[in-house]
Amino acid sequence: MRRTFSTEFVYQLAALLIAFMLVHATYVAVIRPNAETDMAEQARQLEQDPQHIPARSYYVIVRDFEQEACFVLMLWAVAILGFKAVVTARQQAQLDVDLIGLAPGEIITIEQVGGVVSRIRELSLDHQRYLLPRVLLGALSRFAATRNIQDASTVVHKLCESEGERLDSELSMIRYIAWAIPSIGFIGTVRGIGDALAQAHRAVEGDITGVTESLGVAFNSTFIALVLSILLMFIIHQIQLMQERLVLDTERYSDDWLLSRLKLQ
Repeated sequence: MRRTFSTEFVYQLAALLIAFMLVHATYVAVIRPNAETDMAEQARQLEQDPQHIPARSYYVIVRDFEQEACFVLMLWAVAILGFKAVVTARQQAQLDVDLIGLAPGEIITIEQVGGVVSRIRELSLDHQRYLLPRVLLGALSRFAATRNIQDASTVVHKLCESEGERLDSELSMIRYIAWAIPSIGFIGTVRGIGDALAQAHRAVEGDITGVTESLGVAFNSTFIALVLSILLMFIIHQIQLMQERLVLDTERYSDDWLLSRLKLQ
């Protein structure tokens, strides 16, 4: 488990760095230059025709630093969730494999436990770290030690329960990111409203350009943050559903393929 944690930790750091580089490069090369061009064009058209209604530009909506930070966090969270989805899918696929290796209807006695354990130990180290082999090995070890089927069943239930709690706790960082994205959007809202209030004297004199631009920053940052938060929460719930199904299916697999076949004699 230590190596798995280290791999995931390095992956998360690399994902954050790559997300920042991709988003920042896109902003520098594409979004902000186009936003400046669109704003200059809109200002020119307004000078020519005061009744002109400027079209909303996507580049202008996402051009500020708050939106950039939201996109970085969104990509980082999606990368982490993608990693967890791949691991969960691999463990789910393992449930389609007969790890017990006995004929249908064949029972497992105390004398046969060693052979079943050996077959499970033949799996690669990476596969042995998955939930199903750990549950099966734990149940078989307890059955061999106590000669009690109920003890083996208790081990299966407790291991699955603790795994569910561990998987849920590992989503805490993702939940924090889902909270941070709208919070950053609200920071942009406060900044935009503050800038608008600072230019209130110009609005009184008839120049509302600065006020409207600052209010645009406020509303655009909130809009982008809320949209990204909604998308991220949907992905989080889908991954959480996958993990819950994995735990429940593992417990069901253990009941059907192991516990129901254990016999003392």
